[in-house]
Amino acid sequence: MELIIHSVSKKYRQQVWGLRDFSLQIKPGVLGLLGPNGAGKSTLMRILATITLPTHGTVSWNGTNIVQNPNGLRQSLGYLPQDFGVYPNLNAIEFLEYIAAMKGISPRVAHQRIDELLQLVNLTDAAHRPLGGYSGGMKQRIGIAQALLNDPSLLIVDEPTVGLDPEERVRFRHLLSEISGERLVILSTHIVSDVEATATSIAIMAGGQLLNHATPEALLQKVEGKVWKWLAPMTDLPEIKKNHLLSGTIRHGEQTLVRVIADQQPHADAEAVAPTLEDAYLACLKGIIR
Repeated sequence: MELIIHSVSKKYRQQVWGLRDFSLQIKPGVLGLLGPNGAGKSTLMRILATITLPTHGTVSWNGTNIVQNPNGLRQSLGYLPQDFGVYPNLNAIEFLEYIAAMKGISPRVAHQRIDELLQLVNLTDAAHRPLGGYSGGMKQRIGIAQALLNDPSLLIVDEPTVGLDPEERVRFRHLLSEISGERLVILSTHIVSDVEATATSIAIMAGGQLLNHATPEALLQKVEGKVWKWLAPMTDLPEIKKNHLLSGTIRHGEQTLVRVIADQQPHADAEAVAPTLEDAYLACLKGIIR
């Protein structure tokens, strides 16, 4: 099972490029696709979901070009888009039955699958409530359930935790970990913590281009020895921000514990500290590591 993206570009009107020469080879596991808003993540997800055609390049699923033959992938695809919507007057069972019918799943198979999925996403007790009364997190869990109805080999989730409270975000990340198994899961987000606990590999992109693709451990190793911290007066903060890549601050009275990414010791009082994935992400975006 393999998804190969080769030199994919997408051009919109007025010479605006959503993607530029993007290449990536993805195998089973959870790929965390990280990038700031406007990086091209959603454009890439729509191409992989066969909703949008690339301007240039190819995407192949198990050796089949999905632009020329999208149906082969669609049978193996589960997709939760960023703007996932529900029919508010339907309850969870009715909604999932409707989606199953659209996917060509027989009523007998759908009935059993819906029961299993409602248990998996912990919505059995709310199965008969109208979806219009669901919280944002509950709607996202229904979104995952509909994406899993056909037991897909490829699962794509685009910015799934935007608007969720911290508790729902953690619950959603745990759910993705549980269902990954032998699947190929692509989690697109700009929130580093969403991929930190679940991703087996991470692709960082910006400006429609791939900056880095590595395991979390390899990314951390690249920034090892480049993260520093020290206590600085609050008045020094503007100058520190001007001269260094600041990855965090914690106020201590009239002083601030600053965290900086730099190749060399940035201050006489600075001491090296263990990097985080957030540090590696920022360092990659700013070109400190490749």
